[in-house]
Amino acid sequence: MLRHLGFCVLLLICNCISLPAQETPVTIRHAAPPAASATAEELETAGDRLQIAESHLDAVDYYRAALAKKPGNARVYNKLGVAELRIQHYTEARKHFQKAIKIEHTFASALNNLGSVYYSQRKYNSAIKQYRKAIQLEPAVASFHANLGAAYFAKKEFESAGTSYARALELDPEVLERHARSGIPNQLPHSVDLARYAYVMAKLYAKTGAIDLSLEYLQRAMTEGYKEMYEVLKDADFAVLRKDPRFIDLITLQPSAFIEQPH
Repeated sequence: MLRHLGFCVLLLICNCISLPAQETPVTIRHAAPPAASATAEELETAGDRLQIAESHLDAVDYYRAALAKKPGNARVYNKLGVAELRIQHYTEARKHFQKAIKIEHTFASALNNLGSVYYSQRKYNSAIKQYRKAIQLEPAVASFHANLGAAYFAKKEFESAGTSYARALELDPEVLERHARSGIPNQLPHSVDLARYAYVMAKLYAKTGAIDLSLEYLQRAMTEGYKEMYEVLKDADFAVLRKDPRFIDLITLQPSAFIEQPH
């Protein structure tokens, strides 16, 4: 969980995680218009506060006002793009992330966020390209690897997705749970993909010893109708899980799900 407000701000305005396409953007303003007398720094800070309060449309106004007073600030262009991404203004978000990258060529977070625009538009090859660029610049950022895994998964490149997710977990054991809460599974087009996603997550968590989460995702995989649950009984990554009494209870609930069907 995100325990500190400072880290929350950093995650929100720097390492944006892709948003579900189905989410309805907020289009109502709540804050007063930016004051003409405010400095660029004051406007940027106010925009940050509005982002935290999820008043993204207001944040857009304040970041734009800050840039009008002090153009050429790559960090503010990145924050503006994140706010626009949150309200699904994809064209504007893409332009502003690209502007940030043009100003600061090694801006890894802006590259990652540009990938998130493409991901939200289901342009997965373009998303992968940007995520990989971000990772080359900052290989130790877990959310970059998680985003890359999500894009690979959406393309049904499950082995590459698993590798990226595993690296993300090595860097931050909680990053995939934040990813799941952000709506990544909602991007998957078919229930069979959601079932496989749940199974892959269960496998990753079992391998890292997070048994509670592994069991939770196995249950989800069963509920979604994953057809190859029998693999749990022989896959080495599930060895520790198979020793847990709760796993036996899971099999008891639906034993037929763990029987390999003839092809």
